[in-house]
Amino acid sequence: MANANLASTPPLGEAAIAPLLPPAHSKTSATGEKAATRWTLIAIAIGFLALFVLLPLGAVFAEAFRAGFGAYWEAVSEPDAVAAIKLTLLAAGIAVPANLVFGIAASWAIAKYEFRGKSLLNTLIDLPFSISPVISGLIYILLFGAQSVLGPFLREHGIEIVFALPGIVLATIFVTFPFIARELIPLMQEQGTAEEEAALTLGASGWRTFWHVTLPNIRWALLYGVILCNARAMGEFGAVSVVSGHIRGETNTMPLHVEILYNEYNFAAAFAVASLLALLALLTLIVKLVLEWLYADQIAGTRRH
Repeated sequence: MANANLASTPPLGEAAIAPLLPPAHSKTSATGEKAATRWTLIAIAIGFLALFVLLPLGAVFAEAFRAGFGAYWEAVSEPDAVAAIKLTLLAAGIAVPANLVFGIAASWAIAKYEFRGKSLLNTLIDLPFSISPVISGLIYILLFGAQSVLGPFLREHGIEIVFALPGIVLATIFVTFPFIARELIPLMQEQGTAEEEAALTLGASGWRTFWHVTLPNIRWALLYGVILCNARAMGEFGAVSVVSGHIRGETNTMPLHVEILYNEYNFAAAFAVASLLALLALLTLIVKLVLEWLYADQIAGTRRH
């Protein structure tokens, strides 16, 4: 009788999880959610993107071409617009490589070494995220402006920082330097130092180890960081607005030029330049998607590593 009772008793593990299992007739996903829950979440995500990203972006392009392609081309090819485009690309072209060097160096130091002040350095990298871009622009005004401590020295030697290209580049670097480092640090910490130590043990130099061991492991995270940094550099407004001086045709970047045109009620031209700025950002995303498609296997291998 006792043996019969034991035989009829389900295993403890099965009895414990039985109340948690969904009914046989319910439709659930691999993660356990019902189909209705899954589709609701997808609808919320798509609706949010459509309302706050796609709809405004479509409105920008619709307004840009409202007056026709001729008016659009005239707006983006007039001298002030061309000067703003060149200045934006030049500032981004200087800031992104500078942040590339800083991001790799800071990530290498934080992920591969132990030293006094490491946590402070890690915290300072996030400083631009917590400070308003306008405040960061004012910092450079206080450091290099005419009334600053360095102002008389700079004026005496004919060096222009604020209201000139150097100030715009410095402000752009300040607000964008966390992006590459923040992409690299978690990945490099997860990878550890075993491969680098093995390469050094086998006689490889520091540079050879970096080029043939470290860089291949971080190249995709580095690419994402560069794309984010470039998009932020081209679209920066607050910090650049403070240090540029708004000199039309000389120190106005594309976002500042859009603001001036809009304030002058030249809406067609403002949206035309804004659409061009959006196209540059979309171009970087397209390049990212193409690279992901071409090198999908390598990217998956790096993530598994």
